[in-house]
Amino acid sequence: MTNAHTSSPHAAHGHVFLAPSHQANERRAWAVIVICGVMMVGEIVGGLIFGSIALVADGLHMSTHAGALLLAALAYTYSRRHADDPSFTFGTGKFGDLAGFTSAIVLAMIALLIGYEAVTRFLHPVPIRFGEAIPIAGLGLAVNIASAWLLSAGGHHHHHGHGHEHGHGHDHEDEAFEVATPTGAVLVTVFEDGVPPRFRVRREDGASLDPTKVTIETIRSDGARQTFRFSELGDLVESVEEIPEPHAFTARLTIDGEEHALVFAEHGHGAHDRDNNMRSAIVHVMADAMVSVLVIVGLILAQRLGWLWMDPLAGVIGALVIASWSYGLIRDTGAILLDMNPDRRLTAQIRQIVEASGDAVADLHLWRLGPGHLGAILSVSSEAGRNEAYYRAKLARFSTLSHLTVEIVAARKWARAA
Repeated sequence: MTNAHTSSPHAAHGHVFLAPSHQANERRAWAVIVICGVMMVGEIVGGLIFGSIALVADGLHMSTHAGALLLAALAYTYSRRHADDPSFTFGTGKFGDLAGFTSAIVLAMIALLIGYEAVTRFLHPVPIRFGEAIPIAGLGLAVNIASAWLLSAGGHHHHHGHGHEHGHGHDHEDEAFEVATPTGAVLVTVFEDGVPPRFRVRREDGASLDPTKVTIETIRSDGARQTFRFSELGDLVESVEEIPEPHAFTARLTIDGEEHALVFAEHGHGAHDRDNNMRSAIVHVMADAMVSVLVIVGLILAQRLGWLWMDPLAGVIGALVIASWSYGLIRDTGAILLDMNPDRRLTAQIRQIVEASGDAVADLHLWRLGPGHLGAILSVSSEAGRNEAYYRAKLARFSTLSHLTVEIVAARKWARAA
């Protein structure tokens, strides 16, 4: 068996599979804990001094979210400090997912408690001290909005397009560029949904294109150039020639006599880039903010219209929404902790690339190591005598493959095993 670790801007041959924004997220989590902690202590102390049980109750409620945020912050700190610890075979990148899973369980319990309390108040209404309750809910909302803003600061969205034109992501398209031309905008994509990769160009208004007036020339980092001709394919045009691997190059699009420069670079972004630890912290804060909004609306309606049932109704709605968010977080983090395949499309692309050379994929496993980092074990049946460096070069286009193990077996041996 031959083992190979793909080179990566994040991990090289090491086992540090943390997100690039890990330390920034860690600082933001601790900052929000300070804000929530001060708010919590202030409400509890103030409630005891001024005899407001509502203020004390809201302070205790804030403590549950402070605890969830503390869990997230501790996960960031621990995973960073032990990132190089050889005891963790595949690094500490999953600590955030473990914290997110635990936090989601806590969130589900909070939803149950809110729902239980709301149903109880439906059956046995209690007097509401509107003068205290509304300002407290408003203060809690302000703190949660500030916390959500702080946690989200520095967040960004990944796009596949780069260069002078604006890029958009599309299903089954590794790259997509919107190009403005005198006759209208066109969309340039690389299409490879179960077929050899080719360029596709179409007008956004659905008008037809003359394939004889469209060409693309690619220039790769080693200076190699290739010109692609086009043929008509329904309401779009498709390149006659296939695009060789890897799909990282500068392209010159000529259409209607004008040239446009495009830069293609494969990133492989997807759900496996998501930081579920930060996601769980934001969900907790957003859940609390949403409950505060519902409570404020319910209290105002109850106060002005006498609809006392609006307050518990707001609680039921809040509980259902929080439960839904909790379920989504449990589902996603649980899948990661159980090493479920995080990207079936990437798995299919790896298989397609390896088998395009006449080899057969005997076994393939893909799992997530941390935010933006994937691990893969690839077993290849080949009669060509290729070594692991060949497959490593073929798969180097996928920047998220931070740890790759390659096993090469003789075709006949694999056939007997099968």
